[in-house]
Amino acid sequence: MIRALAALLLCAGLALGLACAPAAFVPTAFAATAAQTTLSGVPLGKGGVVEVSGLVPPLGFTMTEAETGKTVTAQDFRGKTVLLYFGYTNCPDVCPDTLYKLHMLFRALGPAAKNVVFLFVTIDPKRDTDAVLAKYVALFDTQFRGLRGTPDQIYRLARRYRVVASVHPSPDPLKYQVVHSALVYVFDAKGRARFIIPDLGLTRHPDYKALAADIEAANRSKAGGVLGWLARFE
Repeated sequence: MIRALAALLLCAGLALGLACAPAAFVPTAFAATAAQTTLSGVPLGKGGVVEVSGLVPPLGFTMTEAETGKTVTAQDFRGKTVLLYFGYTNCPDVCPDTLYKLHMLFRALGPAAKNVVFLFVTIDPKRDTDAVLAKYVALFDTQFRGLRGTPDQIYRLARRYRVVASVHPSPDPLKYQVVHSALVYVFDAKGRARFIIPDLGLTRHPDYKALAADIEAANRSKAGGVLGWLARFE
């Protein structure tokens, strides 16, 4: 218990990332568990990962895949490591920067990248049609997939992972405001949440080699203990 409280206080001091206009923040402090010592990421606050095994629900959703127009669920991606991110195609800064860096991460993974998929969930489906979203993510990497949903589906998914997401439409593009947090969630091949990459879009020089090693290590190591077992029921 003391170790868990200490880890929670440590992660509560994690710098909050800004994502797109006008601002974004992370509402929940995630506790790093003792299992973090098995990961090779650089220290927190410098582009490193935060272990969330047992603290975040498993991958779960029902959405529309932009590339095919078909309904997909988390089960369709079992067997692959899944990177999950919430954003929108009109984002002027953090989203494109994050997607470019994820492309570089996929390159660092080499042959192992075939077992990894990146899912970009738009929080602005009114403007991000299937065609727009599919074209956008393909600009960065062919292994990226766009997901759309109804406002209710997006709300429930954002709530499931404690993601800040709000849209304030306006006829004036300069006043059309979208807010979202910039975390990248990483789930192992069994759909278990393993860690987050908290500030990839804001990190000038990510350690791609270390991040690639973290992704591979997440599938080799066991998740979560009692907390991991409890998370299955959320």
